Amino acid sequence: MTVIDVFAHILPPKFLTQMQALNPQILDPFPYMKNALLTDLDQHKVSLPADHQQVLSAVNLNPEDFFEPDQAAELCRSANAELADIVRANRDVFPAGVAMLPMNNVPAALQIINEQVAGSDALVGVQLFTRAKGESIAAPVYRPIFAKLAEVGAPIWLHPVFDDRKPDNNLSFSWEYELTQAMDSIVAAGYFRQFPELKVIVHHAGAMIPFFSQRIKYIQSAENYADFQKFYVDTAILGNPQALDLAASFFGRDHVLFGTDSPFGIPPVGPTAVIEDAVKHMALTPVEQQQIFSGNWLRLSGQKEA
Repeated sequence: MTVIDVFAHILPPKFLTQMQALNPQILDPFPYMKNALLTDLDQHKVSLPADHQQVLSAVNLNPEDFFEPDQAAELCRSANAELADIVRANRDVFPAGVAMLPMNNVPAALQIINEQVAGSDALVGVQLFTRAKGESIAAPVYRPIFAKLAEVGAPIWLHPVFDDRKPDNNLSFSWEYELTQAMDSIVAAGYFRQFPELKVIVHHAGAMIPFFSQRIKYIQSAENYADFQKFYVDTAILGNPQALDLAASFFGRDHVLFGTDSPFGIPPVGPTAVIEDAVKHMALTPVEQQQIFSGNWLRLSGQKEA
């Protein structure tokens, strides 16, 4: 049985070299990015269990946070080309990649979607973050990106970042809150109704939404409640089959995809074994379990199961 991890990270080495050439101290605020498994692809591949594949997205070293719009766009293009080459050279373990976008240059972001994602044999979607340049990802300035991705049928991978306005951010809880707020903003903006083909894969099992789903049901509208159930979610909560069952109950078992956040979470090689064991202890039939391990991703990405 092949297991496909839809939310695993690398830091493309040529891209990192380009970023460091422009800012030699660029990794100093991010010690967790100094992880050899992010940049040493041979070591990364050796760390994977047998019969496991990973859909790769870049760790959140985003060019728009450091450089002006045109330069950010060129760095994203270069990183995307490098990631596509990595996929093509390693399809046995990396069947697909997820593109970066320069969020301080929306016109260039739309061009990148057209030129590097739409119709690509390697890059199947884009990674967006809960906030960009101090704005919610659902801010009107970013609406054309959602429209374009729905038009070309490419999913969004939604990853959390801290809200820099808050003085007490922490990894245990803040990112889950930020994901929840971003999901709420996407629903409130009406994007699922405006763009019926929109697909959004949310990190960390949909964060707070499953636990507070009844508050959504009775506080918000029936239309909003239904829209929250249109998100796809991964399993990257470091175990806890009961919590994964809650997520599957709310979003539907066909909207849960195996994802780990590797190589982060549990040193030295990530939490794959712990999360895989949690999925095996969910209240699932064998068919439903296989859907989470690979079938739901294959269906979402338009592929056929073996």
